Amino acid sequence: MYQRSILWLFVTLACPGQAFNIKPITKPAKLTSLTNLQVGLLGETNKASTKVKDAQKLNSIPPELNNEVVLRKELFDLLGLASVNYKFNLSKKELFHEAVENDKGRTTKGGDYDDQKAFSTKLGDDGPLVFYTDPDCTGRRVKDTFAACYPEIENKVWWKSDFSKYDPKSYEALLDRVVDYLNENQSTLYVQDTYAGRDPSFAVPFRFVGEYASHALFSEVMFPKDVNDIKSPDEKRWTMLNVPSFRLDPDRDGSRSDAAIIVDFRRHIALVAGPADYCGTVKKTMFTIMNFMLPDMDYLPMHSSANVGKQGDAAILFGLSGTGKTTLSADPDRKLIGDDEIVWTDSGISNLEDGCYAKLIDLNKEAEPIISAALSMPTTLIENVPPPSDGRPLSEVDPQELNLEDRSITENSRFAYGLDCNPMVMDGAKGGHPKTVVLLTADAFGVMPPIAMLNSAEAMYHFVSGYSSKLAGTEIGIIEPKATFSACFGAPFMSRYASVYAKLLAESGRDRRLAVSTRHHWHRFVFIGQLLNRV
Repeated sequence: MYQRSILWLFVTLACPGQAFNIKPITKPAKLTSLTNLQVGLLGETNKASTKVKDAQKLNSIPPELNNEVVLRKELFDLLGLASVNYKFNLSKKELFHEAVENDKGRTTKGGDYDDQKAFSTKLGDDGPLVFYTDPDCTGRRVKDTFAACYPEIENKVWWKSDFSKYDPKSYEALLDRVVDYLNENQSTLYVQDTYAGRDPSFAVPFRFVGEYASHALFSEVMFPKDVNDIKSPDEKRWTMLNVPSFRLDPDRDGSRSDAAIIVDFRRHIALVAGPADYCGTVKKTMFTIMNFMLPDMDYLPMHSSANVGKQGDAAILFGLSGTGKTTLSADPDRKLIGDDEIVWTDSGISNLEDGCYAKLIDLNKEAEPIISAALSMPTTLIENVPPPSDGRPLSEVDPQELNLEDRSITENSRFAYGLDCNPMVMDGAKGGHPKTVVLLTADAFGVMPPIAMLNSAEAMYHFVSGYSSKLAGTEIGIIEPKATFSACFGAPFMSRYASVYAKLLAESGRDRRLAVSTRHHWHRFVFIGQLLNRV
């Protein structure tokens, strides 16, 4: 365990949820005769011995007393967080109001770091939260995404420019500094417990711990809740520590810039430090983690959407961000499984998530009525859509009045909404084995035919090569379409070698075909290369 300066820890159980602004997951356990249990953690002279004594005091607390103490002990043991305030598993509406009231940071170049970042519309908490990121982080910071390069994973990870090695000692020192920063500032952190995955055969508990209520709301919208029958859930849990207000020093921290996203596969930690507050960072970091873990179970994680027709005919739609996965999967005549992160197992396909994260730029509301209607639904989240040019405050604006063609902030304006906003969703967000596999590409340069039927060999070639275009705004620095070869149609998130996923795709088509059809050609591979409207 790392040495950290511990200021103090004060636990009060007389009024559960008040002392640390923590809301228990479940009804608090019945208290003993103790009406006020205080655990004082004091001392700065010897960090190592102090931490041992602190841990002993925490270990002496009867575990049945309250979930508040359990949470504090877990995060103290894992990270060393001691003198912070937690707001734990708040409801979506509570998070909505917390975000409007408390989320502060820079939203414009040269702006103040104490600016308001989250706003309500005319609909209040019966409508969306509007969130603005740091102006230097309106997309994924792929060049600042790393994994701590421990020996046990070094030869398994597909290292590349958008998922690079981070020196373990530098990472550990950085994590200590971030935790010390939070302890010294007695920071308030929002904690949401969700899951990555809907299927208990592979789902893992995911705990978000971060400074912004907007990110906690995003996690609550986007990730599944109440996944039962997971074996050894505490051993499988991943924890994200998300601290946008911290600033990295490349010379001191070994980073590339003032921000870094670092995955620690050894201790199941994802550290997001610095101005990396684009909401997509939360979901894509967990996707990268699952992409590393699932192949060891012979399960294929896919950067794809999926839906099911009236005859039970499931389809998978692969594609990079912005190529139409969300748009095409939200077909009013087919039931949705998911719009971005799908897993193919022995029993069929299912969603890693519980929500959708759609591009809003140039949204055609008539062509995409499901996304349009969701814009007015409670506690959804709109990201980086500018306020009206007429000067009205957002609190006086109906979300349907927002100008979705306004590119003054970014081409990559986004919208997070739950699967329950779609009236056509498969029960459990899962389906059988697919009969059609679609490979979507944003062919901005007219290289490919608009549409083509592929045989298995051709499909495998295009899956591995992943020809497409990166669209404006989806990554930092992309301001116009840029031709790319992105293996598996999601190379930045594929943390194992492309051959691992290709082998699993080939085996999925060959070994699982009898579960769906006795025909020789049990599925179709379709290549769509036309740059569709706003896709």
